[in-house]
Amino acid sequence: MSAILPGATLGILGGGQLGRMTAMAARPLGYKVHVLDPDPSCAARFVVERCLTAEFDDDFAAADLARRCAVVTLEIEKIAPASMAAVRRYAPVRPGSEVLSVVQDRGRQRQWLTARGFPTVDWRRVTSVDELCRAVAELGPRAFVKSCTGGYDGRGQARMSDAAEGARVWAALGSAPCVVERAAALEAELSVLVARTPSGRVAVHPVAQNHHDDGVLTWSVIPAGFSDKVLKEAAEIARGIAEAMAVEGLLVVELFLTAGDVLRVNELAPRPHNSFHATEVGCVTSQFEQAVRAVCDLPLGSTEVVRPAAIHNLLGDLWVGDQPPRFERALEIPGVRLHLYGKRVARPGRKMGHLSALGDTSADATARVIEAWRRVQA
Repeated sequence: MSAILPGATLGILGGGQLGRMTAMAARPLGYKVHVLDPDPSCAARFVVERCLTAEFDDDFAAADLARRCAVVTLEIEKIAPASMAAVRRYAPVRPGSEVLSVVQDRGRQRQWLTARGFPTVDWRRVTSVDELCRAVAELGPRAFVKSCTGGYDGRGQARMSDAAEGARVWAALGSAPCVVERAAALEAELSVLVARTPSGRVAVHPVAQNHHDDGVLTWSVIPAGFSDKVLKEAAEIARGIAEAMAVEGLLVVELFLTAGDVLRVNELAPRPHNSFHATEVGCVTSQFEQAVRAVCDLPLGSTEVVRPAAIHNLLGDLWVGDQPPRFERALEIPGVRLHLYGKRVARPGRKMGHLSALGDTSADATARVIEAWRRVQA
């Protein structure tokens, strides 16, 4: 493999906040950036040289993007196979169609993991109300039902403990194939970021500890405060998955920690991830710079944590009401920074930005960022 050197143009399928932050990391390295996104006012628009407004299933537009790029990557999984194929005619796309095919369907993702011996919670794929009810009877109580395709941040999911709820849940999730999972007795949630280049270099970032509310990440901190055994095993699982998939770019592996320090894989994301925004302030190399290095086949950057760091999401709910968020109050706290994504419309549940905080320890960084978020609402 030969490196794609600074001065070349990087294409990104998706211009949301992840695309925006990837573009901002690419610019100091000397790359030009083009993006494609359905939203004419997407977050990345004003930090890139060219922004195509088109749907992710518009293969003509995807080809137009790729013609002017040395390599194309993605910040969202919802890219149609035809668009991926169109890109490949003109430029390498990293990660590739094979990786995207696995992660786009939860049933296929679970089958892939199970077939290769990676640990998951007990699960069933269902294609009808009757199959759903049988699966819940086997895996309940309080089983989780998740749409095979679509859905994120807690959307496309439901809890179900009784077969009598089957028809309602099936209809609510679109009467389409689902995955049913046994509810795990969670002790914690964590994630691991792996970067892998086309020439096979691999780097693993320190494990992040995550806290969710209603399926949406609220805060995250690095490094995670687990035993050395758990941290080592989590990193080994994530690296094993990335290498088995032959990922080119980034792969984030979300994991559950259950009783007895048992790890179970939850979800895979072949892109930058909300739970690693803290790498921007806490690590030698941010996840966004690492993504650029990986897809361009450059040497990967150091994953060392310079100082413990935490982030807290800022959702659109903060902008609802008469008083704007009090960011100046948050910034009074030493080590706290504000990161807004440039989105023009704030909606409840929409990720508009995040706060980050540095601390002497992970607990200190987490306490600071939570206090900053409280002040924003005052």
